[in-house]
Amino acid sequence: MNKRPIAVTVIACLYILTGMVGLAFHLSKYKIQHPFQYDIVWIAIVEIAAIVAGIFMLRGNNWARWLAIAWIIFHVALSIFHPLGELLAHSLLFVVFAYFLFNRSAKQYFVSENQKT
Repeated sequence: MNKRPIAVTVIACLYILTGMVGLAFHLSKYKIQHPFQYDIVWIAIVEIAAIVAGIFMLRGNNWARWLAIAWIIFHVALSIFHPLGELLAHSLLFVVFAYFLFNRSAKQYFVSENQKT
């Protein structure tokens, strides 16, 4: 078993934290009086996906790093409709996350963990 790279640990924890904070924030803004004016279900799914990606990256599941990349790509796409700074920030995060989740040490970690019985 290969040791988990510190970058994978940091990114996974960032995903968990981001998902938890985002979920709490969006749920706090939900108003029961206007249940259909807010896309809380879709937002909750996206935030829970971040939490799941983080937890399972810590466990070494290869699919979780792909979920993490899909999650940040989704945010890059959403940022196209927001101020340029947000698009640049999400794009930079995508590049950094992709590099650290798919470099040699991360690849060895995720591959070795998947070969466990």
